[in-house]
Amino acid sequence: METSKLDIIAKCKEKYVALRQLGIRAVFLFVNFFLITMALYQLKPASRSLFIEDVGAARLPYVWIITAVTMVVFISYYHRWVERYSRLHVVLGTSLVSSALLIVFRLLFNLPGPAIPICFYVFVDIFSVVLIEQFWSLTNSVYTTQEGKSWYGLVGTGGLVGGVTGGGFSALLIQRTALQTPDLMITAAATLFLIFILTWFMGRAGIYCEVEHFVHLKTATKGGWRILGHSRYLLLIAAILMLAQLVSPLIDYQYLNTVEKFYPEREARTAFLSLFFSVMGLISIGINLLITPCIHRFFGAIGGLLAQPLMISLFSWCFLFQSTLFFGCAIKISDRGLSYSINRASKELLYIPVDPIIIYQAKAWIDMFGYRIFKVSGSVLILLFTQWLPFTISVAQLSWFTISICAIWIGLILALRFDYQAVCQKEEQPY
Repeated sequence: METSKLDIIAKCKEKYVALRQLGIRAVFLFVNFFLITMALYQLKPASRSLFIEDVGAARLPYVWIITAVTMVVFISYYHRWVERYSRLHVVLGTSLVSSALLIVFRLLFNLPGPAIPICFYVFVDIFSVVLIEQFWSLTNSVYTTQEGKSWYGLVGTGGLVGGVTGGGFSALLIQRTALQTPDLMITAAATLFLIFILTWFMGRAGIYCEVEHFVHLKTATKGGWRILGHSRYLLLIAAILMLAQLVSPLIDYQYLNTVEKFYPEREARTAFLSLFFSVMGLISIGINLLITPCIHRFFGAIGGLLAQPLMISLFSWCFLFQSTLFFGCAIKISDRGLSYSINRASKELLYIPVDPIIIYQAKAWIDMFGYRIFKVSGSVLILLFTQWLPFTISVAQLSWFTISICAIWIGLILALRFDYQAVCQKEEQPY
């Protein structure tokens, strides 16, 4: 590491030394992640319910494709912002701009036609990726691998509690007050402003000071996809994460079509979706607190990564033979519920031993660009076999594709374990 960067890290650590203690730092990150997911889970049920109301669940693959195209355009500008400004300033700017856009969306939602619900759905999808990945990119730079194993369970639980609170809060507003589904945009905008204030304070307090123990991966070029191409380790991570995104639209399509069938009325559907997200969050919290530490202790990050594809495969079989609302929800929880708990904590452990600058560049491409490409592939797969081809299959029969993808996913995780062990051994070597 360059001497100048070591000096910057040393000076940063002099700020508010008490706030740099691991426990206090984890509490601040817990609250920050709590607010991020609370805002997100006010917006997710609203965007899904409004889209189903005006467009219909059968057309979801089209909006996923639109989201991917929008993300391709967005990421080119995003990289320029990251290169020009500090990561902390980019996070602060994202919070303010997102809050303002939500107010604009609420003002425009009285206009007739499907354009605004479509644009809002796209915005929420991009927003959910950007804020969460920004949070973890900053967090990964302030923990060593050993610290992450001890504290990521707590930090990740903040996001899960935020999801439970956001979903429950949204359901309460819809069921117990005069507010309607579009009004959730305003409550989410207020939450985002609180995120801006908290993140600004954390930056001023030195909580985001980087650690200096990481491994420089051998790479001759700069840029997201080029970095992946020169590192087998990052390439395997990318492949695993992208397969998860290939499965995700298949599961989401099955889940939302089932919800549309059972809840045709908008406000009842929004309330159900909000409560479902709360229940999913509670299950994720239980997994994060009771199961994730045990899995990481005995089987490590690789064992944690295996949980999601195994459970998805199990419930995909169940949904294939009995397409009820219960199994539709179960398959959704096995995907997103595990993704936000044990899979999230396990995935972030893979990044810790790597140079934070490389992490930030690679994650931007994996999480924002690569994810979208594979989500488009999943969307096209759905459209081909449910609408475009002369012969079509049922919503339940999409599970055959899910099960096949999960088999490949599991194989790549098993291949990754050797590379992960090698990178961790390098991190433990003295500098």
